[in-house]
Amino acid sequence: MYILLGLTFLIVVSTITYGVVTSGKDGIKGKIKIKKALKINLSVFIPIMTMALIMNIPTVAHAATSATSANGLGYLAAGLSTGLATIGAGYAVGAVGSSALGAVSEDPKILGKTLIYVGLGEGIAIYGLIISIMILSRL
Repeated sequence: MYILLGLTFLIVVSTITYGVVTSGKDGIKGKIKIKKALKINLSVFIPIMTMALIMNIPTVAHAATSATSANGLGYLAAGLSTGLATIGAGYAVGAVGSSALGAVSEDPKILGKTLIYVGLGEGIAIYGLIISIMILSRL
């Protein structure tokens, strides 16, 4: 397990170092090299993390048979509801916010309408937070 974590840490640090060195080079070739390095990093990092998770499944399954597994699953559900809701809200606000900025730059009168749409995207995170508070109150 520690070997996988060390290998992952080494890959991430080497990619960051490569990116810092390459970013000093001006031009399109430097940006292409950074993108290539990030693709290589992700193609190595994701399988290593998947392997680490698969190796921990027996430990998690053994822990789930204990009497306190209901509390652990409740905390997991609360964390997942908040985390996934905030990821969705971030994606929504990013898409709607950039479109709203473009629309407002063309017609400043529609600023109020665009703020409503951005607020609706942020509401997704609030719903996830409310669900996790409801889950935590039952534990």
